[in-house]
Amino acid sequence: MRAHICAVGRLRAGPERDLIDDYLTRFDRTGRSLGLGPATLHEVEDRKGGGMAAEAPLLERAVPKGALVCVLDERGRLMSSPEFARQLGQWRDMGRGDVAFLIGGADGLAPELRDRADFKLSFGKMVWPHMLARVMLAEQLYRAASILAGSPYHRE
Repeated sequence: MRAHICAVGRLRAGPERDLIDDYLTRFDRTGRSLGLGPATLHEVEDRKGGGMAAEAPLLERAVPKGALVCVLDERGRLMSSPEFARQLGQWRDMGRGDVAFLIGGADGLAPELRDRADFKLSFGKMVWPHMLARVMLAEQLYRAASILAGSPYHRE
């Protein structure tokens, strides 16, 4: 099952980009034998400043046809890392070829896009910078693959 991180804004070279690249490489390497990966980052940008309403169609175009859509939203489901790993494994076992994780811009996701999602995931009640949310998601994807592989990376 391929993973797609579809996010608003372009991440420049720097520590966040380095972390994302590292974790997605680790996810690809660990997940390959589990039927997970590769993971791809799709960045979209609304150059006219139209906010959530303008960003929504850009994000929708970045989602592969037939993909399960999971939005990151503070109103979403709180999960532990093992629960997230089990959820990824269930989607894979259901035959889903692609899962797309949508991360909005500074104002979040348009309500209609959020409402159409197959799954809503929260990283807690706090609001995280959208650039940092990418790093956190990339790490959790790697952690999930490690958990499913029985690797010692995740300790309970």
